[in-house]
Amino acid sequence: MTNPLTTGVHHVGLALPDIDAARDFFRDALGYEVAGGAADYPAHFVSDGSTLITLWQVSDPETATPFDRKKNIGLHHLAIGVADKAALTTVFDRVRAWPGVAIEFGPCPMGEGSAVRHFICAIPGGARVEFATPFA
Repeated sequence: MTNPLTTGVHHVGLALPDIDAARDFFRDALGYEVAGGAADYPAHFVSDGSTLITLWQVSDPETATPFDRKKNIGLHHLAIGVADKAALTTVFDRVRAWPGVAIEFGPCPMGEGSAVRHFICAIPGGARVEFATPFA
């Protein structure tokens, strides 16, 4: 097929135990704008102007099952692009100091010889998010 029927990712939805904490993380640590919400669902929508992320509240955070990337089918992680190596360093410094964030590994090449640098963390609520540069 030479003409795809799709145009890319419209939005990504993350189910979390505390959507207010996740909203604050995206808004205050990363500079996202709050783009709306749905009180009856409940959900918050945040965007960096390119990517829209829906933060869905799980119905019972106490009994919700955390995602295990080695055992569960589903979203393994969300990868968010950053402009360059300097921006990656800035994001890393903000994210690692944010309450409720767990750094899986710090900025490093994506693979041997790769020009792409990245890091992965768990944001407040436990969802895994990767930040990556398009090039070093």
